[in-house]
Amino acid sequence: MQASKPPFRAGLAGPDPAKGLPKVAFETSLGTLIIEIDEVAAPETASNFMGYVESGAYDGGQFHRTVTPDNQPENEIRIGVIQGSMRKGATAYAPVALEHTTRTGISHLNGAISMARSGPGTATNQFFLCVGDQPELDFGGRRNPDGQGFAAFGRLVSGWLVLKQIQMSPATGQTLQPPVQIVRARRL
Repeated sequence: MQASKPPFRAGLAGPDPAKGLPKVAFETSLGTLIIEIDEVAAPETASNFMGYVESGAYDGGQFHRTVTPDNQPENEIRIGVIQGSMRKGATAYAPVALEHTTRTGISHLNGAISMARSGPGTATNQFFLCVGDQPELDFGGRRNPDGQGFAAFGRLVSGWLVLKQIQMSPATGQTLQPPVQIVRARRL
């Protein structure tokens, strides 16, 4: 997978306040999640994510990870999230800069969507949804030693039971067995 920038970024007009924030529907094998994307507060992260949605990279992707208080015995700071990614073989874009929660004002509350990362400025296509409030994922939080937090950029608006069902699906450690398939992701 070669890293590139999302093709639609060039010349992309800013958000239209009259239209409201965009929503994305993730149709999964367990039901549909509808997520509101805050392209006003987190423009770079939202643009990165929407590039994957618009290109169809999440179609055929999966929710592959569930993190619960019970399956992270080695972590002092425990969290609750489900993590998803694009389909195998889809093109990954260049990593996006980390938009700190102190800049965006979007905290990792129940249903927040955020980009997964290994270090600051390394997020590409993997994302997660918070199950319950997760303040340790905000800037200054203790989940990562660097204290930089993660880039939250929206929130779940529909599909709460599906979120919990994905989190409670069978897993080996934190790996869902089998993964929950993302049938299709589309802008509403």
